[in-house]
Amino acid sequence: MQTWVKRFPELFAPAFWEWGDLDVRFTTEQPPDELVSNVHVVSRTEGGVVVCANDLGWRFLPGGTREPDEPVHETARRELLEEAGARITGPLTWIGAHRADHRRPEPFRPHLPHPVSYWINVVADVVIEAAPTNPPDGEQVTEVLVLPPDEAIAYLGEHPDGVMGNVVRLAQAMGLV
Repeated sequence: MQTWVKRFPELFAPAFWEWGDLDVRFTTEQPPDELVSNVHVVSRTEGGVVVCANDLGWRFLPGGTREPDEPVHETARRELLEEAGARITGPLTWIGAHRADHRRPEPFRPHLPHPVSYWINVVADVVIEAAPTNPPDGEQVTEVLVLPPDEAIAYLGEHPDGVMGNVVRLAQAMGLV
């Protein structure tokens, strides 16, 4: 059996995310909770996987930055409501994480881990119940779609870094979507 690294070399390759001034590398090993700064969810619902777009043209899986003292499951719950109008109906299932080595001298927000943090990816069953809440201090979601996994991968792959499409591809290979 091939390892995930060999099956998904693009996902596991070291990368630089210019927008955040971050050096990143994907892993399937779970980091310590105190190093988790962001949570993104491969959201399974009737018809497929939930994907979003914002007013800046980004395509992404719902998720975002942890608030002070917020448990991971609460970050996932809050971000799904804000970005997709969705409610989690089952447990979070681990996929993997991007280890982020920050080049900036200070964290994005004072409560976030620095100079190393992890952006984790999980799978969860959800139900879309409303429009995104789009809080004023967050990104403004302009589109929420439910797509079959292969279409979600293609949709997310149209974003320049293509990272989230590869996360869905890994979740699919793991039998989670």
